[in-house]
Amino acid sequence: MPVKLGACAALAIIIAIVATTASAQDEKNQVTGSLGRIFISDQGIQGATYFNAFVRSGKGLMFELSYARRLFTTPIFGISAEVPVIFNLDEDLNSGANVVPTDYQQIFFTPAARLNLFPSTRVSPWVSFGGGFAHFSENKSLIYGGANPAISTNSGVIQGGVGIDVRPCSGRFRRFGIRGEFRDFWSGTPDLPLADTGKMRQHNYFLGGGLTWNF
Repeated sequence: MPVKLGACAALAIIIAIVATTASAQDEKNQVTGSLGRIFISDQGIQGATYFNAFVRSGKGLMFELSYARRLFTTPIFGISAEVPVIFNLDEDLNSGANVVPTDYQQIFFTPAARLNLFPSTRVSPWVSFGGGFAHFSENKSLIYGGANPAISTNSGVIQGGVGIDVRPCSGRFRRFGIRGEFRDFWSGTPDLPLADTGKMRQHNYFLGGGLTWNF
């Protein structure tokens, strides 16, 4: 009798795993909403002799909307095409002189390929790599008053990221999950004609988390 019960229990576990895997494989689409902060390193202004001769960036609040479509799945890994769109609507700037705008806005649009490990389990780490374009729109005013001579600009951007998706719920909420992520958007720089840093590109580090919906 114990042998039969053990065999039945093992069979039940196998059936549950297969059912869960099949269900997860049927969910080929994913929509994600995340919030987080962006980190940009300070940059020195070339030839400046005044105090605090740097372009200093704040830690802007960013939000992400992302859609992904799973293209290939095995029990060990899955490959998806994803389209993350990241918005930073208030990136504050500061400097020792009246040479930078009060703030600017950033938008990153970076289609990418994403590799998930153990995509059919409740915990799935992933890596992402892609590229697209970035848009910078600057405030019309300088930090200490006066008109900002800069213009809005666009640039190419390369995106690389890592993260983890966790699906803690079962039953009616099994399609929802939690995401933590870190992405680097290597883009051009905002137009700063009064504060030449000599930099043509910059790293924009995004650290955030949010919710996923799988369907």
